[in-house]
Amino acid sequence: MTERWTPTSWRARPAKHIPRDYPDPAALTAAEDELRRMPPLVFAGEARRLTSLLGDVADGKAFLLQGGDCAESFKEFRADNIRDTFRLLLQMAVVLTFAGGKPVVKLGRIAGQFAKPRSEPTETIDGVTLPSYRGDIINGSEFTPGERIPDPQRLLKAYTQSAATLNLLRAFAGGGYADLYNVHKWTLGFVADSPNGTRYKELSQQISRTLDFMGAIGVTPESQPALRQVEFFTSHEALLLGVEEAMTRVDSTSGDWYDTSAHMVWIGERTRQLDGAHIEFCRGVKNPIGMKVGATLEPDDLLRLIDVLNPANTPGRLTLIGRFGHDKIGQKLPSLMRAVKRAGRSVVWSTDPMHGNTLKAGNGYKTRPFDRILSEVRTFIEVASAEGVHPGGVHLEMTGQDVTECTGGARAVTEGDLADRYHTHCDPRLNADQALELAFLVAEKLRSQREVEPVAAAV
Repeated sequence: MTERWTPTSWRARPAKHIPRDYPDPAALTAAEDELRRMPPLVFAGEARRLTSLLGDVADGKAFLLQGGDCAESFKEFRADNIRDTFRLLLQMAVVLTFAGGKPVVKLGRIAGQFAKPRSEPTETIDGVTLPSYRGDIINGSEFTPGERIPDPQRLLKAYTQSAATLNLLRAFAGGGYADLYNVHKWTLGFVADSPNGTRYKELSQQISRTLDFMGAIGVTPESQPALRQVEFFTSHEALLLGVEEAMTRVDSTSGDWYDTSAHMVWIGERTRQLDGAHIEFCRGVKNPIGMKVGATLEPDDLLRLIDVLNPANTPGRLTLIGRFGHDKIGQKLPSLMRAVKRAGRSVVWSTDPMHGNTLKAGNGYKTRPFDRILSEVRTFIEVASAEGVHPGGVHLEMTGQDVTECTGGARAVTEGDLADRYHTHCDPRLNADQALELAFLVAEKLRSQREVEPVAAAV
């Protein structure tokens, strides 16, 4: 790809999973034009800062925690929901920081994660066939002909909701809600109430002792304001390229193009064709880029994609998000990691243990077993260690709410429980307890790897 890039050059490429069935194309164009006039949601300097932090992850000096809703919705848009997901990410980050001995980059699937590719363009219920639900930014989830028609005004509503979400997140991140001492108190409550609480007590006590020591020598939120705030970034899948194009602006400082809809955007498993529109668009923006990597990808093809998306081999520019399934990752991931390392490419390796472990329960609900999710994360860490690669992060679909969408975990959600609080508009998410439990279990694995690494190095 040597031809000149522009924010519109993707339009000359094959574009998968972008709806073509808007009844009024002129109304779609008008909505995209209105987005072009809207203020940016994020700023180029913030995106550059995230690239720098992800460069630390690529170099093995930090860990990436990326998580949030499968797909944000208009109906579930409430301050409490945003707060609870933000809080959960902070709790998980504290646990992972202490266990891994490295800072954690906090990246939400939030403030723009509205669109979802679907395996089938239509769905049939009781003999009635309608277009599939593709996320609130495109159409409605209710199974009626009117709701399933793509509506361009949804693009503007998604922008407004994203702006309000970012406003609240920035207030939480910088206004004292993220106080390290408060975050740890919340986690202590989880440990006390969890059926497996005694297993996590040692790590939580270690965190408490560290905070007590810091307080004793005068390192408190009052004396060190940094303890009261965090850096928090946003991300979403760059699926609707018309929206991404409309939000792409020239940075006045550098003269580079940045997609101002989010700090990071990623390319999905279904849309990473080398000659496709999504690769073409993402190669030209200077944001950090993510790309899903699955079991069908061969090492040589991965290297070609890396060279297109990160030709300068900039650390932190590209995050590879593996999504294999617990039964495939051990066979498929090693050759990919080996090829990338041998070629000297600088990438962040992260794992998405959600998408490859989806199944349909006996009662018809789509779910994800907690044990399979945990198994894929463990295998990811083990493979990375065996290949001499830093296991850089995890990418989770989760919520701060008490939903029953994934089975298992310490509180043993069963298939029979799924109907109790199955609120997702798309794919099943870990609830707050399951997500924090996963953080503790991953922390145990990271800590054990830290203890083994010096011995391995000596050998």
